[in-house]
Amino acid sequence: MQRPPVPDEFALKETSPKIAGAGITGGDKLTCAYDLVEQMDYLYVRVVKAKDLPGKDVTGGCDPYVEVKLGNYKGVTRHFEKKSNPQWNHVFAFSQDRLQASFLEVVVKDKDVVIDDFIGRIQFDLSEVPKRVPPDSPLAPQWYRLEDRRGDKIKHGEIMLAVWKGTQADEAFPDAWHSDAATVSQEGVANIRGKVYLAPKLWYVRVNVIECQDLLPSEKGRIPDVVVRVALGNQALRTKVLKGINPMWNEDLVFVTAEPFEEPLVIFVEDRVGSSIEVMGKCVIPLPTIPRRFDNKAVPARWHNLEKHIMAEGEKKELKFASKIHLRLCLEGGYHVLDESTHYSSDLRPTSKQLWKSSIGLLELGIISSTGLSPMKTRDGMGTTDAFCVAKYGTKWVRTRTIIGSTAPKWNEQYTWEVFDPCTVITIGVFDNGHLHGGGKDSRIGKVRIRLSTLDTDRVYTHWYPLLVLQPSGVKKTGAVQLAVRFSCTSWINMLHKYTQPLLPKMHYAHPLSIIQLDILRHQATQLVSMRLSRAEPPLKKEVVEYMLDVGLHIWSVRKSKANFCRIMNVLSGFIAIGRWFDQICHWKNPFTTILIHVLFVILILYPELILPTIFLYLFFIGIWRARWKPRHPPHMDVHLSQADAIGSDELDEEFDTFPTSKGSDTVRMRYDRLRSIAGRIQTVVGDMATQGERFQSLLNWRDPRASGLFVIFCLVIAIVLYVTPFQVVALLGGFYVLRHPRFRHKMPSLPLNFFRRLPARTDCML
Repeated sequence: MQRPPVPDEFALKETSPKIAGAGITGGDKLTCAYDLVEQMDYLYVRVVKAKDLPGKDVTGGCDPYVEVKLGNYKGVTRHFEKKSNPQWNHVFAFSQDRLQASFLEVVVKDKDVVIDDFIGRIQFDLSEVPKRVPPDSPLAPQWYRLEDRRGDKIKHGEIMLAVWKGTQADEAFPDAWHSDAATVSQEGVANIRGKVYLAPKLWYVRVNVIECQDLLPSEKGRIPDVVVRVALGNQALRTKVLKGINPMWNEDLVFVTAEPFEEPLVIFVEDRVGSSIEVMGKCVIPLPTIPRRFDNKAVPARWHNLEKHIMAEGEKKELKFASKIHLRLCLEGGYHVLDESTHYSSDLRPTSKQLWKSSIGLLELGIISSTGLSPMKTRDGMGTTDAFCVAKYGTKWVRTRTIIGSTAPKWNEQYTWEVFDPCTVITIGVFDNGHLHGGGKDSRIGKVRIRLSTLDTDRVYTHWYPLLVLQPSGVKKTGAVQLAVRFSCTSWINMLHKYTQPLLPKMHYAHPLSIIQLDILRHQATQLVSMRLSRAEPPLKKEVVEYMLDVGLHIWSVRKSKANFCRIMNVLSGFIAIGRWFDQICHWKNPFTTILIHVLFVILILYPELILPTIFLYLFFIGIWRARWKPRHPPHMDVHLSQADAIGSDELDEEFDTFPTSKGSDTVRMRYDRLRSIAGRIQTVVGDMATQGERFQSLLNWRDPRASGLFVIFCLVIAIVLYVTPFQVVALLGGFYVLRHPRFRHKMPSLPLNFFRRLPARTDCML
């Protein structure tokens, strides 16, 4: 079935911005570090310090501050009390797109209760201001004697300044006061600056509870019901309940934690007495003392003392030795700690740096501008948006500066990441800043996901990406963001070799975690990342981090189930088409084609050694033929694929319902939540099936040009090898390989399976 065309408003649109990286001429080029964004010209003023300022107060002192005026724009430094030699070291950046003045005025004033006193000023003719282009060294500030209102030099008072013209590539740009944010208060400036964040390094903590020895219950002669509870911060897991004073569990409990380690590991041995719980012993283990494990080598187990608080005279608590517990503890850095869906993860490396490989390339992202953003708030009776972008790839998160009061902001900021695996995805989100005038929330506007393996190397992709959000009223376009993306490869051999390697680190296969464990650990990892990034300055709020990490992605909905079912049907449609074609051959719908098939059938029966080489040669020619129609731009959110354009109001109401549900009686709520939980797992399984089928499709559709190229070359080589090798030998060796002894098998996935798991599916194109 042919899919309906994507509406224009939801489609990707190629653009031609004036950037040096795309080979577009006209205007001055930015430096090579900023060649994916349009050049923005700024006038920079660095106010360093002043000396020998005359006193203006009755007491002979002064409370100085500086005003920098340029046309209708005015920037102000903070003031110092009773200080004639203040140091500000403040940078002001005035966008030259909106400038109409020809002079810059720097005024030093004395802060007063009623009217601030004038101390002195300096004027600069903008035509004489020098231009600085990095990597030139920063312009050295100079001392200037202050002038009075008539332009005469005053007897006392000098100010150190540096004034120059530059672009957003200047290192002073991120921390400068910007003229387009003149309405923001001094306290709110910190919340609008662009920053780079590093997500914390996450580790698995594996606690193998082996046994306890000589436990003492509170009631003598009673056989206790013992359970071990292990707590790490807000995470807590329990073993099963066993009877006896020497119980043996040999159970694994796995937690996730982040460096630097802040919470200790606390072990509780509890006795279930009826409906109450009695703590028989407790053990506190600091995480830095736990050995780290990077490979399959077992960590030796140790006995730990259990202590119990007892009440002595005067109600004073004392510690008493209670018993011993046998534990095997380790911090495991040989895993990839999942903080997102593995179908479009941005970082597949293990936590431990000892296991890292060299990078294979460089990812450069230019966040140029946005247009048509939905007004997210009301100011002065009009709808407006204070937009900023967040981009996430690997452990590096970046945040652009906030553009105040514009539904068509221009950022023109560029960022770079090292790439260690081409089968990864970068996520870019657009948000409205809700923290400028109080403790609001950052509202989501939309996001974009781009899979690196679908990009040609050393090519600049410039497109308008529509921002699509599913709301209770249906799918809505909330604007569009213009991006420039370039994936540069440093070694083709290393990159192609990646396609033969396991997708995840070795310990994921040697010591696999269950699906339930992965879900719990992913949730805890998301909470840890959110908590740590929210403590930065400016903070990256919880709502931003959770939206970027797709929290709630696995909650069941009718729409997602329909979308995954349609994906499966789309995969099976190829096999159905082959069946219909074969049925037409059998019914002589086209006699000439049927005769050719008869001839081919006779040849293959008489010469069976031609069967496999013919199939691979056919796949080779099909792959070469379809290369003409390989995608010319990165894939994007597809409303048809997501079933977002045909969902009913009742289904939307169900999808946006709270979890647990807020509808109906307690019985309905319980049944409804149980149904959603079960259906969510079914939905995930169906989605995984669709993913495998789409990976088969991607072998020849050139969505990942490197993988398709490797497969096409492989088909040609196999076709040639099979032509010169007797079929009986190939069949014999193949049968022996399939039926090989378990001694000759290993737990690591095979090379073809590694290649297949790296093929792109359409999961990253779904809303």
